[in-house]
Amino acid sequence: MGDYMISERQLRILEAIISDFIDTAQPVGSRTISKKYPLGVSSATIRNEMADLEELGYLEQPHTSSGRIPSDLGYRLYVDALVNVHSIGIDEKEIIQSMLRNRIIEASDLAKQAAKLLSEFTNLVAIVTIPKFNKCKLANLKLIKVSDTRVLLILVTDTGIVKNIQLAMSYTDQFILDRVSDTMLSFLSGETIENIDVRSILKLKHKLQNLGTFVDYLIPILKDALKSLNGTEQYAEGLSHILSIQEFADSEKAKVIFDFLRDAQNLEIFLDEVSTDQLSIKIGSEIGIESLDACSIISSTYKVDGKSDGKIIVLGPKRMDYGNVVSIVNYISNTLSDVFSGINL
Repeated sequence: MGDYMISERQLRILEAIISDFIDTAQPVGSRTISKKYPLGVSSATIRNEMADLEELGYLEQPHTSSGRIPSDLGYRLYVDALVNVHSIGIDEKEIIQSMLRNRIIEASDLAKQAAKLLSEFTNLVAIVTIPKFNKCKLANLKLIKVSDTRVLLILVTDTGIVKNIQLAMSYTDQFILDRVSDTMLSFLSGETIENIDVRSILKLKHKLQNLGTFVDYLIPILKDALKSLNGTEQYAEGLSHILSIQEFADSEKAKVIFDFLRDAQNLEIFLDEVSTDQLSIKIGSEIGIESLDACSIISSTYKVDGKSDGKIIVLGPKRMDYGNVVSIVNYISNTLSDVFSGINL
């Protein structure tokens, strides 16, 4: 349990207060605790212990109320010593499995779907990222004519991520596209995507001499397409949940959090800060971002074929059902790792 200077009885009282506060969002008094929780001690004893817990910094008293609420330190102790991570229900497992495993889909669809499920199951904000694509090696590549003016470039990495990029191109026949994609693949297979530059594409042109004008036309389009692959992609769902959370009913508070998360640059900074541990819980000021001081985040990572990490984050008020959220985050992170290790074209 670490070095918390606190007795077993105080720990049980703290647990009861936090459970009650998570349920009701109301500051908790000693009478409520002695009535609702069979702790086997008198209301007076609970009152004294609560005063001690406040002095130790685990509880605080909102100005207008006689009850107490947990402090960040109280939540931290609760999360470290008391949170009971249960397994999620069969129904939830089945929904997650069927949504994430039912077909080969693009990496971004998978991340979007995972964020949606997380947000729906927790009623909180969920963010799922896909690792930087350009660090991966190219394993397969196809150019497919979709219509008279559009060609689809499909890239598959050695880690099994599939990327589709629409190219605006006319005057092409599929058999030319096949020749170009086969030649490109023989040249570029095993190259890191960020190393595919003008030089490697010019070599390709040499190889496809009799298609000179077509390759000239293709090169700038390909360069732009590959450039678009170098950021971490992130998908956020459930931002509107912030507005319906009781603590943030003070609309100014909700607005600060909402605005922070809607700003792409902020989100980038926030995601860089998020730990790449298997599972991490940060409460309030531990997040290290002032706009999110009223929040807690639970984050985990998933592996793409054992190599690069994607992140999974749930953000909500400190008063959240940690056990439940942790179990859902864990399950989705394991499922994504499984799915990504098995994708192939």
